[in-house]
Amino acid sequence: MKSLSYLCLLIVMPINFLPAQTKVIAHRGHYIDVDGSAENSITSLRKAQELNIYGSEFDVWMTYDGVLVINHDDLIEGIKIEDAPYDKIKDIRLQNGEVLPTLEAYLRQGKQDKNTMLVLELKPHSTKEREDRAVAAIVKMVEELGVKDQTEYISFSLNICKELVRLSQQARVAYLNGDIAPKELKDMNITGISYNLGALRRNMHWIEEAKKLGMTVNVWTLYNEADMKEMIEAGVDFITAGNAPLAKKILNEM
Repeated sequence: MKSLSYLCLLIVMPINFLPAQTKVIAHRGHYIDVDGSAENSITSLRKAQELNIYGSEFDVWMTYDGVLVINHDDLIEGIKIEDAPYDKIKDIRLQNGEVLPTLEAYLRQGKQDKNTMLVLELKPHSTKEREDRAVAAIVKMVEELGVKDQTEYISFSLNICKELVRLSQQARVAYLNGDIAPKELKDMNITGISYNLGALRRNMHWIEEAKKLGMTVNVWTLYNEADMKEMIEAGVDFITAGNAPLAKKILNEM
């Protein structure tokens, strides 16, 4: 009987101890080679929702008069977003013809599919005061629109990450800059690392360290099969992919 019990344990243990499957996040939505889509557009979010993946990432700025908008760069058509009133940029059109989206419109579209996480990147602003103001407005909007459980946060600004943790204590917040070890971030109550491929390759031990601390690990931004397979095998929790369908296909095959 003892031998049989041991054999059963050997059969069961690998199933119980399988690592969680890596999940896919679409970088700036799903727009590459997609007709009618553009990065950070409402359409790119909707197309990402149609992929049945973990989440869709997008970039947020606050205008001088306090309107939160979606755009990757600090400039749009040569206008610095954080120094401009909303009226000056509200009619600017993206490459697919959509007008520059507001965060409110983006979150409302996100709410249409509660299975797709909204990975909100707040961009570093020119002053701490502007960053703090943007964080406060975002946390308030996310709560009022009822998408708190569907929203995760990332930022290159350590101040933004700490302020998000302070104002929304249950928020999932990951730091992007790739220059701080997981333990130090954990001590700030930051819940994850979201580092570029080069940073993780230089510090592969951070993946295991973060997991032992109960933190999540994301890698960005991957486009090719070899890099995706390498990071999946390394055990990252998330891949932020420029080619989300490819990442999903590789995961299904593996």
